[in-house]
Amino acid sequence: MPATTITNQPCVRFTPGFSKSVQPASIFALALSNPRSWLARFARTSILSVLSDAISVGQLTITDSEGSRTYGRYRKGSNTVQLAVINDAFWLRLMFSGDLGFSEAYMVGDIEVEDLKSCMDLWLDNQTGMEETLSSSFARISSAASGLYNSFFGQTKNQARLNAIASYDQSNTLFKAFLSHEMMYSCALWDDAEGGVRGDLEMGPTPGDLEAAQRRKIHHVLRKARVKPGHRILEFGSGWGGLAIEAVRTFGCEVDTLTLSVEQKTLAEERIRAAGLENKIRVHLMDYREIPPEFENAFDAFVSIEMLEHVGAKHYQTYFKLVDFALKSRDATAVVSASTFPESRYTGYQSEDFMRRYMWPNSCLPSATALITAAQVASHGRFTLECVENHAAHYPRTLREWGRRLEKNLSQEMIAQDYPALRERANYDAFRKKWQYLFVYAGAGFAKGYITCHMLTFIRQNDCPELCD
Repeated sequence: MPATTITNQPCVRFTPGFSKSVQPASIFALALSNPRSWLARFARTSILSVLSDAISVGQLTITDSEGSRTYGRYRKGSNTVQLAVINDAFWLRLMFSGDLGFSEAYMVGDIEVEDLKSCMDLWLDNQTGMEETLSSSFARISSAASGLYNSFFGQTKNQARLNAIASYDQSNTLFKAFLSHEMMYSCALWDDAEGGVRGDLEMGPTPGDLEAAQRRKIHHVLRKARVKPGHRILEFGSGWGGLAIEAVRTFGCEVDTLTLSVEQKTLAEERIRAAGLENKIRVHLMDYREIPPEFENAFDAFVSIEMLEHVGAKHYQTYFKLVDFALKSRDATAVVSASTFPESRYTGYQSEDFMRRYMWPNSCLPSATALITAAQVASHGRFTLECVENHAAHYPRTLREWGRRLEKNLSQEMIAQDYPALRERANYDAFRKKWQYLFVYAGAGFAKGYITCHMLTFIRQNDCPELCD
């Protein structure tokens, strides 16, 4: 699964009349009596003061203890969002941490949103206005004052809850609750048989749709890799062995696959044994940078599905250097896929946001161009770019299917067996909301073109080209 992201923007620019509306003496007295309460009020007033300029498409209604305010203008087909502020800590989170703060407020219940998807769409539809008004002069103040955030929040119960759920993601039980039978944690490929990328919205979801779309994705990857019976495949990122099992069972290959997860290795090997394929698939608990010397020129094909997001920009050349090292010098193919940024949004440094804090720490979305360049430099031209595909249109439905399955299959009793702290209802609710937020947040980004999902196919420099399909 991709590490997808919406840029974290601190708030806000002050309107000309704001500084005159609160007298210095009253500010000082209020700050001394209750500094956190004063700062929350300050943040609220500052943020609300810019929303009229920020929202030009759609409508946002915010309700808190002081009443309701509506921003933007309703138009047919535009997003209408109802947001209720339950705890004034929301304003502080938003002021100091922008997108990350909003996600935290949602997870711990500081806010309630009637339709989270519409909320995400409203942000992206007004992206330019939001970024222009929720930055500028206050960005500098927010950056300088960000240390106050921990001072005012400290290790509160909500903050401790957020720290805890950030690490509750390695359970095989969790992933079994929402992934398909193949347990592919990556974008599926939808076709007319499932009604296409919007079939679930237009006709309703059908049992087995996700399984069919994930099998199609696996077969597509292996066909692009030009694998044949007897070929040896190297895979970076085992997942739970879904692609490796299909490569052996259907295509007659052998597979060496690498993972850093003990949990994934254990379950992958269990699934491989159940399929009777333990003599054809070897699961290595190994960093890709530690592949042994005997892997040199030993493989006919290389595949890696949505693992590159965890490599980091400064290591792309090392990654492709090792792919070049492992593949045969002729008649060899590499297929890699990753959630990506469009070139206009890509940067090697990506600040902490919801994804990098709570889902995939230290992840970095590449761009297609960054990967292509790294492959050519690292291989000294021994790779030829064969095909570029963008699967982003297929991701929103994949995420919707995961969300439905999680809601249906995950229970507090089930997950608390792996994580006893989730026996506390508030912890479990925050954990569940984190995954709800992920599926909607990422789905909006892919649907709006804010992020993309590229699959790149490379062949050796003198190998015969094939048609992209």
